[in-house]
Formats: sequence, structure tokens, C-alpha cells
Amino acid sequence: MPLGELGKLIRGNGMPRADLSPEGIGAIHYGEIYKHYGATTSATISFISPEKARGLTRVDPGDVIITNTSENLDDVGKAVSWLGREPIVTGGHATVFKHGQHPSFVSYWLQSQDFFDQKRRLATGTKVIELPTSKLATVSMPVPPMEVQREIVRILDTFTELEAELEAELEARRRQYSQRREALLSFPERADVPWFALREMGSFHRGRRFVKSDFVYDAGIPCLHYGEIYTTFGTATRSLKSQLRTSLKTKLRFASPGDVIVVDVGETVDDVGKAVAWLGDHDVAIHDHSYAFKHGMNPSFVSYLMQTQWFLAQKRKHVARTKVKTLLMEGFSSIRIPAPAPEEQAEIVRELDAFDALVNDLSVGLPAELAARRKQYEYYRDKLLTFPEAP
Repeated sequence: MPLGELGKLIRGNGMPRADLSPEGIGAIHYGEIYKHYGATTSATISFISPEKARGLTRVDPGDVIITNTSENLDDVGKAVSWLGREPIVTGGHATVFKHGQHPSFVSYWLQSQDFFDQKRRLATGTKVIELPTSKLATVSMPVPPMEVQREIVRILDTFTELEAELEAELEARRRQYSQRREALLSFPERADVPWFALREMGSFHRGRRFVKSDFVYDAGIPCLHYGEIYTTFGTATRSLKSQLRTSLKTKLRFASPGDVIVVDVGETVDDVGKAVAWLGDHDVAIHDHSYAFKHGMNPSFVSYLMQTQWFLAQKRKHVARTKVKTLLMEGFSSIRIPAPAPEEQAEIVRELDAFDALVNDLSVGLPAELAARRKQYEYYRDKLLTFPEAP
């Protein structure tokens, strides 16, 4: 049945992030549905004053909140069912679905391939993807008997709980890794470890701009786009995913093996200055929103240093806080870093590489187990939530 016939869809409005507070009436901001919540929740991470809550859309226990806006098709239409005991509120870019079905069944179905296929046909936009409430109302959802809905929810809840346990264990390992990295790279008051400004250790060379139409699928020039440093690569990499047209070769600028590539723009202060060590055996083209730091130290050691809290605190002083955050290279290159003996750098890198693989490598350990569980969950979710249409 169409969602519009199954229940009532109410579009929210208002509630900018600035209105959220640590106490008051429970509130779910649409942006939190992408990043924080799973299919269900019984507690909110945000609140809003009773005065401001009066003008917002009410969410009663059992209602489902569905996002209407996103930067990509995967996130638009993401939903969370409210299982708390008291009413809460939501705001703009979200729709509240009031219905008579099992709330968890509805939010699980809104994760399914069936829903994805329908929203792909209904969503509009390029940079900003919209799935209006009026189009959500036309989405057709299967409505099995309540006892079937409950059994499906029971099975999927079990999968979700197993996944949550693995995520908690992985998060604990990542905190341990972060603490160990800070301890290894602090170098407090050691007379045998000199400190130098980055510009004294090496030099920064800016890349040259290329655009989407310059990319090819094979037989091209290996390149590293600055956006991939945020999303694809960790501390270091030996392989790349992108290539450029060979005709651009004389117009490009390159990083060499051992260089550390630093991004100079980002949406947040912490994204700016994100770095990856290039450990491949050939030169790689870099974008003009990147700098190749050419130096004489262990490249992974430098990249790990740039992840530490003490380095990030220094870096934040050299970021222009405009709409798009920009790294001020004159100040950034003045940041001082320790330069222990090469063998000590190598030993630190060996230990941190092993830790990094344990918590970030998708082919081994907990990350691999978690990825396998997620695939298993998605497989059974889609099997359980696919129903042949009634005649």
C-alpha cells in the first residue's frame, strides 16, 4: 500500500542546529539521522527548549522520521523510528510518518533494496537530492500481518545487536590505538630528539588543477584527488584508484615516492591539512588543493605525527575560517615537529602500522568481521522484506 494510504505524513520545518541544547524537550535533527541513529532509537542526543519546541513537528512514540534532503541518494529517505516513552520534536528536511504498523518494521523496510529502487525513481536534484513528502506518499510498502512484522523485527534486531557489539569492540580498539599513537609521538623533554619547523625539514610543492572530465578508466596517469584523502586513504597508501588522460602530462604536477600529500581545503577545520604518505614506486599527479611535502624523514612517521592531538591543535591556528576552510601554508609550515633517529621513526611506524591494520584494514580482524556481518544482515534484511505483490 502507498505510505500516504497507510498513515499520515507530516513535513517538518525550522529547528536549525543553533537552537539545539543539552537539555529540554527531546529533538532529532535531520542531519543526526545520517550520522548518529540506526533504524530505531529510544533516546535523543539533542534537546530544545520548550518554547522553541512548540512550533515544531511532534513525534509520538511509534512514529518514524524520514529525511527528505541529502547530498546523495543513499542518505535521502534514511529513517529512524522513535521508540521512546515521551513525545519529541523534529524540524525541517524531515517528514514524520504516523501509522498503525510495527515502527521497527517500517524503518527496517526503509533500508531495503525495494525502497531504494523506488526512491531512485522519485528523487530529484544533483548537488542536493530531494525526496519530497508528496512523493514519499506514493511509495508502496508491503503490509504483512502484524505477527509477521514482529518476527521479522525480532530477527533483524538480533543482527543489529550483534553488529552493535562488534562496533563497540572496534571503537574501544580505536581509542586504544589513538592513545598509543599519542604516547609514542609526544617526545616530552628528550634532549636526544631535536624539533624543527616543517619548512626546515623540507619544502611544500602545490599540485595543479584537474577536473572530472580529465579522468579515464585505464591506461592513464596515476593521480590522487584531494577529496580521496578525506574519504579513501588512511595514514599511507601504495596504490591509487584514479587516473588522468595522458595528454595532460606536461600540465600536471607530481608527488614523488616518500612525499606526504597535504590537503589545503575542507568543510571543517579538522579536515583541512589531512595528510597521506605516498609509498608507491612511481610519481603521482596531485590536485592544486594539495601540497607535496618533500622531506628526509620516514613518510609514515610524518603522516602519523599529523594525526596527533598536539599537532592538530597547532594546525587549527593556521586555518582561515571562511565558508570553505583553507590552510594558511605560511603558518602551517612553521609548525615544529620532533625528529628522532631514523631507526626510532621506523620502529614507531612498525608498531602503529600493526595497530592501524587491526582497526582499519577491511581485509582482516574486527573490520573484516564487521563488514561480513553487515553484508549478511543486508542479505537477510532484503530477503525478509521482499514480498510478492498480492493480486
